[in-house]
Amino acid sequence: GSGRRAMSADTAGAGSRGGSGAAAGGAPATPGSDTYKGWLFKWTNYLKGYQRRWFVLSNGLLSYYRTQAEMAHTCRGTINLSTAHIDTEDSCNIVLSNGGRTYHLKASSEVERQRWVTALELAKAKAIRMRNNQSDDSGDEEPASQSDKSELHSTLKTLSSKLEDLSTCNDLIAKHGAALQRSLSELENLKLPAESGEKIKAVNERATLFRITSNAMINACRDFLDLAETHSRKWQRALQYEREQRIRLEETIEQLAKQHNSLERACRGAPGSAGSTGTAKGSVQSAKGEASDEDEETEYFDAMEDAPAFITVTADPKHHRRSGSNLSGASEGHPEDWNLEDSVFESSNQSSYNESCKDLLPKKRRRSRIPDKPNYSLNLWSIMKNCIGKELSKIPMPVNFNEPLSMLQRLTEDLEYHELLDKAVKCESSTEQMCFVAAFSVSSYSTTVHRTAKPFNPLLGETYELDRLEELGFRSLCEQVSHHPPAAAHHVFSKRGWTLWQEITIASKFRGKYLSIMPLGAIHLEFHSSGNHYVWRKVTSTVHNIIVGKLWIDQSGEIEIVNHKSKDKCQLKFTPYSYFSRDVPRKVTGVVSDADGKAHYVMSGTWDEKMECSKIVQSSHGSAGSEGKQKTVYQTLSPKVLWKKYPLPENAENMYFFSSLALTLNEPEERVAPTDSRLRPDQRLMESGRWDEANVEKQRLEEKQRAVRRRREAEAVEALEEGKDYEGYIPLWFERKVDPMTGELICTYKGGYWEAKDKQDWSSCPDIF
Repeated sequence: GSGRRAMSADTAGAGSRGGSGAAAGGAPATPGSDTYKGWLFKWTNYLKGYQRRWFVLSNGLLSYYRTQAEMAHTCRGTINLSTAHIDTEDSCNIVLSNGGRTYHLKASSEVERQRWVTALELAKAKAIRMRNNQSDDSGDEEPASQSDKSELHSTLKTLSSKLEDLSTCNDLIAKHGAALQRSLSELENLKLPAESGEKIKAVNERATLFRITSNAMINACRDFLDLAETHSRKWQRALQYEREQRIRLEETIEQLAKQHNSLERACRGAPGSAGSTGTAKGSVQSAKGEASDEDEETEYFDAMEDAPAFITVTADPKHHRRSGSNLSGASEGHPEDWNLEDSVFESSNQSSYNESCKDLLPKKRRRSRIPDKPNYSLNLWSIMKNCIGKELSKIPMPVNFNEPLSMLQRLTEDLEYHELLDKAVKCESSTEQMCFVAAFSVSSYSTTVHRTAKPFNPLLGETYELDRLEELGFRSLCEQVSHHPPAAAHHVFSKRGWTLWQEITIASKFRGKYLSIMPLGAIHLEFHSSGNHYVWRKVTSTVHNIIVGKLWIDQSGEIEIVNHKSKDKCQLKFTPYSYFSRDVPRKVTGVVSDADGKAHYVMSGTWDEKMECSKIVQSSHGSAGSEGKQKTVYQTLSPKVLWKKYPLPENAENMYFFSSLALTLNEPEERVAPTDSRLRPDQRLMESGRWDEANVEKQRLEEKQRAVRRRREAEAVEALEEGKDYEGYIPLWFERKVDPMTGELICTYKGGYWEAKDKQDWSSCPDIF
């Protein structure tokens, strides 16, 4: 016993130091934190067996990644230890189970296994302690009175204890449910007549649904408690805010009264004397100084994580025009620095949709409307009720939640503001070009603000082309290159001097009240003449009010755009919406800096409206901010608008809030590949308002795709038994390569599509519709 205790104490030390040295391969964690990292083998499936994965234990959560590098962006799974069971099978195995999720892990040695088990046990104990000791008081507001506070606390305490009781019941249900399913599985394995086998299967599915329902119930109770807690705090904060506002108003009125009084006295006392008016002026000035918190032209920005917070102050352009020569370094040899006559920025400033399209008169009239969306009411519960007794994986999601576009068409919509890239081609300075690229990266979110319906999941091998070479100077091709996880490859060539390519995999997490959508993969953009190569990634989108209330979408996170040729960088921050924030909603801020880290431009705006950039003429370190971080103060010239959202077409609210471009994306077109999204029957029926037929068609297509997948899996097993390599699915127009810039595997266009279109030879296309 004592030996084991000593061992625990010893490994706790090792764990907090970040793993067990070489064995765990762990990078040291921050001192004092309970982070433990290392490689373990995780059971994946019968085809692949155990696979090496990087595990990180932190804050009572065990997460795993395929590689250490993935820690920055892609978590493959997480298990909460506070409610998990830790079992050990043999000398090297660990089995972790939590509700419906089980991880079978294997360490490289017995010692290594023991270290992990100790670290996991300690983390579990700490997580349970933390859960039990969570205080109700956030300490950031003053309740109305002590009695209110105690009453609130006792109510919340009672609710919490009830929730604990429910949690216990839930754990018991989970435990007995798992036991029941084990027994049923054992029954299934017995050699029984076919009919009873079916019966057992049906019972098993009902047991699964029962467990899901009990989990949903406990989640609903937890949400109710959260609501009760946050609601009372919300009112207290609102009250506090109102009080502060009132006090501020009273102070301002008092100061105005004093000013008025002193002015009156000055006028009465000496109408002719310059001296007294001088003092009056002075007193007004000082009073004004006290009253206003900030200048009208000062804009305050939030602190960025991993980047210093900054404040921009608009400088007087006349003052800086005089001292132009000593600023030329900032903009790579432009002596006049922000020359209003010939600056590329200026040309983009007032460009409206019509102006920018003057030189690109459309060769073809495109449609400007689609049939109105039918008024079907539908809720999640009605679908769940119809699923009872069905196998869970076969529950079809009706088109009622969709919009009549596929994910490939949504990806193509990123090009709506392609003229920003056409303008960027003309920029001589790479930092100036970066401003346009940054505005372009933000513009792709402008279409999402009202678009809460989900696009159709493309079928494997589905393609989508947008050939606007004559009208807009570019042609774009997308292909669905993987089905699990869903991934689409995209390639765009513009004869105006740029190429863009990306492979996007959508990872999503449903968290009850909201759904997080995390697009994984890098976006590449190369300018032909300069060779400037930009790489960035998308931010997380969150769909709120999934179960109850009106759906709304928010974007949050950071985008870092890097020019791999010049090493210029742009850090953009998308501020998440907050009920208590005084900021404009959907705010985006950022700084463009060169390879030496010198800041050249400040970017600001909102992702649904417009982006501006301001040239920095001077930067200095200001006083420390509220969190103790030092704020950088940027003195800038007045901002230039780089991008402005086009107004939505008339009647957009009845046409899924599609933009003018989106309305044309599914327009039937001749000569496209037989795999093109425009030819997808369920999507076409849905666009026409025939939703019942669309649902039937959608089910047929999905079943057809499942049959192909089953055949492919059978071939894989066959190849494995014969000891042959099985290549798996190979995309048609794209090929997998290691990207030299990011080191990731990426699908890039291998050519051939447009040539096949010219010849109308589509013999290599799969039959997916």
